Amino acid sequence: MTQRKPHLDMVAVGLLVGCCLLWGFQQVLVKATLPEVPPIFQAALRFVGATLLLFLWCRWRGVSLLRRDGSLKAGLLAGSLFAVEFSLLYVGLQYSAASRLTIFLYTAPFWVAMLLPLWVQSERLRPLQWLGLGLAFAAVLFALRDGRGQAYASQQWLGDLMALTAGLAWGLTTVTIRTTRLTQVVPEKLLLYQIGVSALTMPVLSWLLGEPWVWHFSGFALGSLLLQTVVGAFASYLAWMWMLSHYQATKLSVFVFLTPVFALLFGALWLGEAVTPTLLASLVLVAIGIVLVNRKPAALT
Repeated sequence: MTQRKPHLDMVAVGLLVGCCLLWGFQQVLVKATLPEVPPIFQAALRFVGATLLLFLWCRWRGVSLLRRDGSLKAGLLAGSLFAVEFSLLYVGLQYSAASRLTIFLYTAPFWVAMLLPLWVQSERLRPLQWLGLGLAFAAVLFALRDGRGQAYASQQWLGDLMALTAGLAWGLTTVTIRTTRLTQVVPEKLLLYQIGVSALTMPVLSWLLGEPWVWHFSGFALGSLLLQTVVGAFASYLAWMWMLSHYQATKLSVFVFLTPVFALLFGALWLGEAVTPTLLASLVLVAIGIVLVNRKPAALT
């Protein structure tokens, strides 16, 4: 398997912060678009569009996506897990508050940290790194408590369970990528397996759920869908696939804790919610957690 860099350089850190910033903004954007476009149909349009963009990108770059390389079974597994993650997350929004779902979804790095070292010894975390991971997750819980007080449906437990399972699916997707022949494929093909399967399954799920398929969009909704597709589901996920092929997954995963905190920040800026001391303290805790997880071990003397 390809040797991963044991520590994150400035390129990786910059890409990670940018992706998390975008994903946090995207959560607010999806929520703001819901009055016009149902959630699963939004996801379907996003992944279908991103798949088409990926084919155009690969044609321009001369990247072969359909060449046989023995990765099909693992790719379909990773793609199915990716589709399950997003399906459960969007459906779960019907049963529980988004803040609660976010808490359970972001258990994904723990699944990666617990499961991946069983196959890849270099991904094993030291005690100090586990402390950093715990601090980052505690920061998410701390920040999201500001979002409590909403009325929850009687099936709240079902939404929580769906989000927890979505987090597990996300973690298993990363584990699948790092422990199979997918480590040898180009990032574009790795992304194709995931968004391609989602592009095929999301429209079916939307139809089964009886969502109205809206084809007349306001300027805002159209801009939202374009941003979600071009930057969100295509560019940022392609960057994430590239990082998974060059850096250790456990080091990358802790950065995703920035996403829900950024989502709260954008909610405050866009929706007028207060930027509280809790939110600021959470940002500090996430930063400390990231530093601890990515800290190089002291050199032996």
